[in-house]
Amino acid sequence: MARIAVIPGDGIGVEVTHQAVKLLRLFSAEAQLPLELVEWDLGTERYLRTGSAITTEEMEDLRRNYDAIFLGALGDPRVPDNRHTRAILLGLRFHLDLYVNLRPVRLFDASLSPLRDVEPEDLDVVIVRENTEGVYAGMGGNFKRGTPDEVAIEEDINTRKGVERIVRAAFEHARANGRHKVTLADKANAMPHVGDLWRRVFAEVAAEYPDIEHHAMYIDALALDLVLHPARYDVIVTSNLFGDILSDLAAALAGGLGLAPSANVHPGRHAMFEPVHGSAPDIAGTGRANPLAAILTAAMMLDHLGYPREAARIDAVVRRAIAERRTTPDLGGSLTTDEVGDWICEAIRET
Repeated sequence: MARIAVIPGDGIGVEVTHQAVKLLRLFSAEAQLPLELVEWDLGTERYLRTGSAITTEEMEDLRRNYDAIFLGALGDPRVPDNRHTRAILLGLRFHLDLYVNLRPVRLFDASLSPLRDVEPEDLDVVIVRENTEGVYAGMGGNFKRGTPDEVAIEEDINTRKGVERIVRAAFEHARANGRHKVTLADKANAMPHVGDLWRRVFAEVAAEYPDIEHHAMYIDALALDLVLHPARYDVIVTSNLFGDILSDLAAALAGGLGLAPSANVHPGRHAMFEPVHGSAPDIAGTGRANPLAAILTAAMMLDHLGYPREAARIDAVVRRAIAERRTTPDLGGSLTTDEVGDWICEAIRET
C-alpha cells in the first residue's frame, strides 16, 4: 500500500488538487491500485488559525510514514510575506533533502506554442534543477535596514557534494529514459568560483557516461537558444535559481504553466510532487483554473510509485483532451476546472 499525503494548498491549489485526487481515487477503486490518500491541514487557513505553518514533528511524520507527498500551490494575500509558503515548501525540500527537482516540459499540441514551425517532437526537455542549495539556502542578511545605506546580501551556497549528486542525477535520468544529451546551464563567466566548481564536476561526471553527449552553456545564451532551437535540448541540469527561471520559460513555449508538472525527489528515499504554477488567488473559485498540470503531476507520482502503465494512460488522455479542446479557456476550451477533471476521469474509464 502506497501512503500519500495530500496537501491541497491555497487558492486554485485546492481546486486543481481535487481533480488529481479524484483521478487517483478512480485508479484506486477501479484499477485496484493500493493507494491510501490522506489529506493534511496545511496552508493559509491553518496558519491564520494557529500561527503554525508546519512543525518539525509533522515533517518527521511525513518522512517516516508516507511514500509520497502531493502538494498543491501555496500562497495567499492574507499572508503577504508568504512565510507559510516558505516554511512548508522549502521546509519539506530541505528537511527531506529532496535535492532533485524534475521539471519535464512537453509540447502536446503545436497550436499551444507561441513559436512558429515547432512540432511536438521538437520540444521535449527535462530540466533537472538542484533543489536544496544555491541562493535559496537562506544565507545572508541586511545591514542598516531601512536606511539609505542599507546593504542586502544573499549568499549562493554550492557544495561539491550537492553539485555532484545533481549532475549525476541528470545523467542517470538521461540514461534511464533513453535520452542522449545533457546540457549544463551556468553563468561561469560572471560567477567564476561557483561556475568553476559546476564545470569541473560536470566534466568529471560526464566522463563516466560516454554514451551521453554533454555540453555546458551560459544560462543567458541557453535561454535564448531554447526559444530559437528547442529541439537541440534533451536534459538540462542547473542550479536552484537558474532552474526555477528556465523551467517557467520552457513551460511558456509548451502552452503555459497550466501544463507544467514537477517532482521533488531524493532518489531511493522520499518524493514530493507539485504542479509548477502558483495559487492564482485572483481566479480562485471562478472555475477557470487549468487542472492538467496537477493531473500530469499525479501521473509523475504514479510512475515514481511503480505504475508506469497508469501514468502513460493519463498522458494519453491529457493529449486527447488538448486535441479535442476538452480544456479550460486558457488552452482554447470552454470547460470549467471540475468539468475537465470529470472528462479526464471518464476518458480513463473508457481506455
